[in-house]
Amino acid sequence: MRRFNWPLWAGFLLTLFAAFSYFAFFVWFPVTRDFPWANLLLFLLAAVLLVVGVRRGFARDRVRPKLSKAVTSIVTTLSAVIFAFFIFAVFIAARWLPASTGAPHVGQKVPEFTLSDSNGRQASLNQLLSEPLDGKTPKGVLLVFYRGWW
Repeated sequence: MRRFNWPLWAGFLLTLFAAFSYFAFFVWFPVTRDFPWANLLLFLLAAVLLVVGVRRGFARDRVRPKLSKAVTSIVTTLSAVIFAFFIFAVFIAARWLPASTGAPHVGQKVPEFTLSDSNGRQASLNQLLSEPLDGKTPKGVLLVFYRGWW
């Protein structure tokens, strides 16, 4: 009687979910972005399922297809590679990014600058802070920094 090795496949799918959910969902929240504890718990649960699936795939008393051991080995190895890539990307490669030492901090005074506005006219920071727009008293300037060149 052939039986589907559900713990193996559930562990593999949970490994995929744990790896990709960090970048798609958990990175938006500081409690899970700073240290990916939720993803590590998902990987731990996936590892338990994979161990049960490997034991089931290599059990002597089970009737299984001829490729069952090979599929079990490939799926388990692929799950380990995904876990290793996640650990490398989050804990090692993320440390290679340069520190933002030159970025302005909250409350820090911005140096004077002049840029083109949306109409192509030159506008300086002092001008924006001192001259009223549309006859109203200026309230302040909001600077937005975009990541990218577009």
